Formats: sequence, structure tokens, C-alpha cells
Amino acid sequence: MSTADIRQKLHNYIETAQDKKVKAIFAMVEEEIEENYSHWKDELFLAELTRSEKNYLKGKTRTYTIEESITRTKKSLQYLKGK
Repeated sequence: MSTADIRQKLHNYIETAQDKKVKAIFAMVEEEIEENYSHWKDELFLAELTRSEKNYLKGKTRTYTIEESITRTKKSLQYLKGK
């Protein structure tokens, strides 16, 4: 079974699992979750958004349309498949 399949099954399970089971699963990974996502606390997230906005308004940041983003993503995936 692929990792993507496992993630989907876990996601589906957590959506309907009993509260005590969800809490037990969370307790097992809580520390890792906090480590991985602590940099996105509200004030830090807002500061990053503000910085990004300022760079965009000054023309320092390149933006892409949805179509450009899709094209760039497809090219990246093709490159990765070729490795």
C-alpha cells in the first residue's frame, strides 16, 4: 500500500473515530506536530504575510497565474520522474 493510500485511510478513520481514539493518536504525535508547525503561530504567520505583501507591492516578488503555476508544477514533476 502506498503512503498516499495510508494517509487517505488514516484521514478517513480519524474523521469517524471515537473521541478517545483520536485523542490517543494525537497524544502519540503531538510533540512532532508542535515541532513541525510551531513556526506558523499567528503573529509569525501575519508577519510573513506582511513581508510577502510588501515585497509583492514593491515588485520584488514574482507572482504566477494559476495556469503558469500548473505548467511549472507539471514541468517539475516531469523532471522528477526523469531522475
